[in-house]
Amino acid sequence: MSNGQWYPPEWPGLIRALAAGELTAVVPRRAATVLLLRDGARGPEVHMLRRRTSMAFAGGAYAYPGGAVDPRDEQPVRWAGPSPADWAARLGVGTPAEAQAVVCAAVRETYEEAGVLLAGPTPDSVAGDTTGDDWEADRAALVARELSFAEFLDRRKLVLRSDLLGAWARWVTPEFEPRRYDTWFFVAALPAGQRTRNASTEADRTVWIRPADAAAGYDRGELLMMPPTIATLRALTPYGTPLDALAAAGTRDLAPVLAQARLEGDEVVLSWPGHDEFTKHIPSEATRPTTGGAAV
Repeated sequence: MSNGQWYPPEWPGLIRALAAGELTAVVPRRAATVLLLRDGARGPEVHMLRRRTSMAFAGGAYAYPGGAVDPRDEQPVRWAGPSPADWAARLGVGTPAEAQAVVCAAVRETYEEAGVLLAGPTPDSVAGDTTGDDWEADRAALVARELSFAEFLDRRKLVLRSDLLGAWARWVTPEFEPRRYDTWFFVAALPAGQRTRNASTEADRTVWIRPADAAAGYDRGELLMMPPTIATLRALTPYGTPLDALAAAGTRDLAPVLAQARLEGDEVVLSWPGHDEFTKHIPSEATRPTTGGAAV
């Protein structure tokens, strides 16, 4: 039985178009996503959402809360934990402002899509219940980009808790894909007193699931996932508690993983360095879609 690797049928054609000079790679947008963890009866569980099948990118695939950096995520915010300069060194970006934007995006998107907020009234506290009507109004304003994250924190007199995040991995969308993201994956523990909910318009289902069970579902072909999702799930399986995973995050390699495509005769070979399980060999008869009106 085939596994649940998400693979769009138009990719072979796009790969050939890029190789032929008919397609120009776009610059990836920076993004952040969070593997939110909690203690379960049989070990740590991770919060996942299933993208609606109507989504243009990875419809039906399981993923984590996350999204693109908002340029306003660089605005000064109340901050606790490692400094933006420390995060710049850890994330491999050029300036503290860029690092702050990535961390803010991680916290903001987790709140927007899961209703969980990694911020509190003081540098050593976390917000409690965030499900009231007034909270929902602010969350909706964030989603609509009517309110920046800095304005939200200032309005609520909240401090962003960067110490509650651990950087876990970094993956970059392949060069032939028109919707490209340079994405940092973080781990975080569900704060006491908060609970997740499906607050995302992009998801039709959310689950708490053990990483090993999710990976087994992928291996059986029951759960559809993109390579970064299943790779980060497999990396979580050795850890007995969310705090164990957070402690291990500081030693994780954040070198960006970027898919590579090459032509071997009439066959397209797609691979992700360091992740042999995702290698695809696509025969010539599967590489005939068109892009931009050009035969590929």
